[in-house]
Amino acid sequence: MTKYLLLVLGVAILGCNPLPKERSSRVDQLPYYNEATFTPVWFESEDEVPADFHRIPSFSLINQLGDSISEKDVAGKVFVTDFFFTFCPGICPKMTSNMLLVQDAFSEDENVLLLSHSVTPEQDSVPLLKNYAEAKGVMAGKWHLLTGERKKIYDLGRNHYFVEEDLGLEKDPDDFIHTENFVLVDGSRRIRGIYNGLNKTAIDQLIADIKTLKKSKSL
Repeated sequence: MTKYLLLVLGVAILGCNPLPKERSSRVDQLPYYNEATFTPVWFESEDEVPADFHRIPSFSLINQLGDSISEKDVAGKVFVTDFFFTFCPGICPKMTSNMLLVQDAFSEDENVLLLSHSVTPEQDSVPLLKNYAEAKGVMAGKWHLLTGERKKIYDLGRNHYFVEEDLGLEKDPDDFIHTENFVLVDGSRRIRGIYNGLNKTAIDQLIADIKTLKKSKSL
């Protein structure tokens, strides 16, 4: 009888434990970023952002289905971007697994997109990207695996998304980009966050920040 009472008491105590809380953003409004140090800049609303404040420029690349993807396809949408290559044996598989978590969190939301740029576009052809996408569970229309001219992809990564952390080092245009960073961009193509794509806690924060961003005018 005593054992029975202890068992019931134990179940009752466990039942009183609160469920894990969903991570939320640390702020109601996310900051903006306009240069490679990722120093936050705060504005009360999108209307206060200067017209010349940094934004991702126009681009045109090809996805795993052979479709052209440009700034028009992300207009008014929140998107997350990273840089990878399909035959990467190191950080890329983990990055892909974590990006899948973001995909799953917003699989029903057409206003959230994912863009993964190949840093070896010479090797990552459209058929190869398509096979990779199918093997990894990438949703067509939601997550675009992008290839194109190497010079354009590297310019986007280094000079516009600021994905590399070697801020004090001069980079030759031919130097290889290899970074785990995910970058969050709003509907006006302005950078709103950077996250370690290998870190599950950072991915949880990214998902929370996307939800915060969607509540604001700069969807």
